Amino acid sequence: MIFEAKTFCGCESPYETSRFVIFGAPFDGQASFRPGARFGPSEMRRDSWGLESYSPLLDRDLEDIGVADAGDLELPCGSTTESLLRVRRAFTNFFEDKKIPVMIGGDHSMTLAGIQAAAKQYDNLHVIHLDAHTDLREDYLGDPLSHGSVMRRAFELLGKGRIHSFGVRSGLREEFAFAREHLHFYPFVLDQAGLAIDVIGEAPVYVTIDLDLLDPSVCPGTGTPEPEGVSFAELRRALSIFGKLHVVATDIMELSPPCDLSGASTAVACKLLREWLLMIK
Repeated sequence: MIFEAKTFCGCESPYETSRFVIFGAPFDGQASFRPGARFGPSEMRRDSWGLESYSPLLDRDLEDIGVADAGDLELPCGSTTESLLRVRRAFTNFFEDKKIPVMIGGDHSMTLAGIQAAAKQYDNLHVIHLDAHTDLREDYLGDPLSHGSVMRRAFELLGKGRIHSFGVRSGLREEFAFAREHLHFYPFVLDQAGLAIDVIGEAPVYVTIDLDLLDPSVCPGTGTPEPEGVSFAELRRALSIFGKLHVVATDIMELSPPCDLSGASTAVACKLLREWLLMIK
């Protein structure tokens, strides 16, 4: 019999008293290279039961911060528009209940729905974008809702200077030029994470983490792996800085378990989520 975990890492706090609410967005209808991200949420829950809720490095425990797991949304993988609508509705409901939504994906296209809902709820929203790719295409093969266009759509919503992209090392020439002109853009590395603190201040922040930010030697199980990425320790240090901001929502996207049958990438994603939630002030 296959063990089916109901919650991530035993996060069973009552919804009413929880600060964070995890939910899955099992959608990979926008995968442009290797599909499989729809299995990310369920695999993270299953794998997380081999992970302690306590972080020795942070000396904090998930049991102490109030985390509920609302399960996975039912998303029609054949319809990006309808899936975005359902994800946006979920974010809105959690915001109205004064929760911090935590989405696990799923391909990166679903992040747009989270940003849209957060922007409607919070004035002057900023986005921390951690990714190997610029995601600034006008469209991909004629589709403006591609996972390769999510930050372009976010820019159109938020305007200049409200997106902070870190670790990007792949994209079109035009995307890099656009990013340098319109975003706070820190490609290739994460060692300038502290600059976001100075710019953002106390403004609300949505933090989106595309796992292909990590080097494929650390996390090969993504849809579009890109060599010369950052290490787990480098990402953890950057997140410890971003955790000082006023984080109102976050996500971890693009885990594709079928692309790494060893399970190493899923283990990385699980530990990253644990550490990140414990860092948010």
